[in-house]
Amino acid sequence: AAQLVSRACLKERINSSRKQPLILHADNGSSMRAATLEVRLEELGVLRSFSRPRVSNDNPYSESLFRTVKYRPNYPNRPFNSKEEACQWVSSFVDWYNNQHRHSGIKFVTPQQRHCGEAIEICRQRSRVYELARIANPKRWSRSIRCWKLPDLVWINEPLATQQTSLQVTLAKEA
Repeated sequence: AAQLVSRACLKERINSSRKQPLILHADNGSSMRAATLEVRLEELGVLRSFSRPRVSNDNPYSESLFRTVKYRPNYPNRPFNSKEEACQWVSSFVDWYNNQHRHSGIKFVTPQQRHCGEAIEICRQRSRVYELARIANPKRWSRSIRCWKLPDLVWINEPLATQQTSLQVTLAKEA
């Protein structure tokens, strides 16, 4: 787990000098609680968040992913013949999920568009199109247009107010 997180942080250029902390949400499994991972996350300045005990649906993002994978039209209806075949299927699914699948929870953009910052302009453009359509055909609109604004912050387990205050103090000291 420590090596996986290290590689991901290296790829994304994440280190302890980040102004906004990165939070890794995980289950309570032994690999996520291991001292080696804890030390590595501390070196990288990554905070940890854990699922609540005996709560099976604590991570809506993972739950959404699991549901999407199970309902894919090409989801296998038989066991894989080999580990390589399974890895190939999962790899193609992950590529589709991140680069082509538009997620309703993030305003119908792909995770890649959200990650690289393209989603903001996509949503601005959609908002302009909706507003122009409303102006052109006001009788077709009984309410305001759809809100295309992306949320600034997203939490799985939002820290308590006291934790947020100490986090803000820590960030202020680092700035």
